[in-house]
Amino acid sequence: MGGVAHADALPGTVERIEPSIVSVATFQSTRSPRLRHLGTGFVIEDGRLVVTNHHVLPDLMDTENRERLVAVSGSGRNTQIHDAQMVVSTRENDLALLRISGPALPALALGDSSTVRVGEKFAFTGFPIGMILGLYPATHRATVSAHTPLAIPARTSRELDERRVAALRRDPPMIFQLDATAYPGNSGSPLYRIGTGEVVGIINQVFVQGGREAAVGSPSGISYAIPSAQLAPLLRQYRAQ
Repeated sequence: MGGVAHADALPGTVERIEPSIVSVATFQSTRSPRLRHLGTGFVIEDGRLVVTNHHVLPDLMDTENRERLVAVSGSGRNTQIHDAQMVVSTRENDLALLRISGPALPALALGDSSTVRVGEKFAFTGFPIGMILGLYPATHRATVSAHTPLAIPARTSRELDERRVAALRRDPPMIFQLDATAYPGNSGSPLYRIGTGEVVGIINQVFVQGGREAAVGSPSGISYAIPSAQLAPLLRQYRAQ
């Protein structure tokens, strides 16, 4: 009966979760399209702090043509663009915190990721294919299949230097391997408890057989999430600023 109860709880939980989900994007008024989706984020704390992945953020922006980092809330045609500023980031754990402008958004609660067990079922909500069909958050179910060492998604081969590889081999952070279909646009999506909506992880990568296109056309069904406990050092650093 527990599984049935969880399944019945999901629609109500998704309704509470969706207003806290944002698209992390860049905006440039002279570009077509003006918005370029980079990944997903979710709101915590005072409603103006967004969690996403470090690898989602652009290395460079065309500031001469006024390209800027933004978060887009809402869905469909009812959306709002918030200017965003990265305030804390860690490449090693692939996490980042953004401060956004505008009215406070509904915030999600962080749960205790240390209690997550292999075999438990969760859900995650985000923008798997970005804004191709408009901004519509999608929800997927996930089962934790293993606790496994983190492999940092590298945007360029230069990021995979010997020191970083050695550090990961010596003491790699542990993350959740998921039996779930996620897509590149899901990076930064919250992994949450179906019954309560408490966030226990952050989707950070998808196992890809082939190139980026293969992740969309032929998903492997293997995804990964960073435990929410790894946000604690970033939050301490942010509060100390």
